[in-house]
Amino acid sequence: MQQRILSNQRTRILPLVWLCLVVGLSAVSQADSPSPGSVDCTTLDGKVMCGYQGWFNCPGDGSELGWRHWGRSSRRMFGPESVTIDLWPDVSEYGDDELFETGFRNADGSIAKVFSSANQTTVDRHFRWMKDYGIDGAFVQRFATSLRSVASRANRDRILNHCRQAAENHGRAFVVMYDLSGLREGQLGMIADDWDRLDSAFAVVQSPAYLQHHGKPLVAIWGVGFKDRHQEGSYSLEGCRDMIAQIKSRGCSVMLGVPTGWRQQTRDCIDDPIVQEILQMADVISPWTPGRYRDIDQVRRHADEFWAADQQRCDELGQDYLPVIFPGFSWHNLKEGQAELGAIPRQKGKFLWSQVMAAKQAGANMLYVAMFDEVDEGTAIFKCTNDPPVDDHVPFLTYEGLPSDHYLRLVGEAARVIRGEEPVTKVPDFHP
Repeated sequence: MQQRILSNQRTRILPLVWLCLVVGLSAVSQADSPSPGSVDCTTLDGKVMCGYQGWFNCPGDGSELGWRHWGRSSRRMFGPESVTIDLWPDVSEYGDDELFETGFRNADGSIAKVFSSANQTTVDRHFRWMKDYGIDGAFVQRFATSLRSVASRANRDRILNHCRQAAENHGRAFVVMYDLSGLREGQLGMIADDWDRLDSAFAVVQSPAYLQHHGKPLVAIWGVGFKDRHQEGSYSLEGCRDMIAQIKSRGCSVMLGVPTGWRQQTRDCIDDPIVQEILQMADVISPWTPGRYRDIDQVRRHADEFWAADQQRCDELGQDYLPVIFPGFSWHNLKEGQAELGAIPRQKGKFLWSQVMAAKQAGANMLYVAMFDEVDEGTAIFKCTNDPPVDDHVPFLTYEGLPSDHYLRLVGEAARVIRGEEPVTKVPDFHP
């Protein structure tokens, strides 16, 4: 009955929400951005957090890793022959010392430039944007495969430290999120070892900006229970169970990034009794959604079928529920043209806002936005340009003529709705 009531509410409310959204968002300037104080880092409750990939490198940034996540090859010049991104960052506010020349040209003939996540000033700028627009903080991605190489681990350490300093500078929260993608059997032990090193050598949880939950530092672990990951030779469910137990024994709360079908072990979730055993160990459950729905109607159906019931299950078990929302999706260049450009359209923010409304109506009091900076798969919400480089053979997405801060503003408004500072029927309406 409760789900049917929520569904009826969505049917009445959501079509009205968008009557003046785009006009209002487009009319605002950055000078009018709110500048909230420091966030409460004692709890995840009431927070809207973004995933922060921080995985972009350029030759000359000190990492010795070449072009990472801009192009197909770390050694080959990032240009039309190697591009893997679908959105181009708006770098108009970056300093000359933050930018690196690419093999692309802008429409006026100038050399197009990009940034490196290894630059402290750049990361600080990103966290300042989070503060300017009222976004609570970031799950800083720490890819487990990068811990196997001395150079890659040093780069991830450097970027994590940049995030720590930036979060402290701007009163934002940050959380270490381990992404298990690509790990092989027997390699999960490096996660607890790495956390011990971060805790002892870097004293990461001593930072006033490190997010606590239930009185303990929160550690996020993504990639548990997915059918396509627990294959022969890959990391096992038993290994996940032991690794999570190790992290919890260090006095941490644990957030698990799990499949959409976690509750009934259907769809993208492997059907194994150990899955439920692992899920019971979690303090926070966060099912992955990018690609699970593609338009606003599917968002409503997904919320009815999954979010409301998931929230109820977590409430019954005394666990917290963290829905994942995303602005759109595209990996045309990453897939060398074999995937549609703008495969999941943003609809000028309508797609993202429909998820905010649906999640709130399903009972959510926290959100995870994927992602802050991922231009590779077209999910970025940070400032991207409507005037990307021009090349006859390489298409790019834009923000459809909207201001480059459109999605930052939208996510900041989502945070106010999630915290109950604005009604669930709120239409984001900014004025110059």
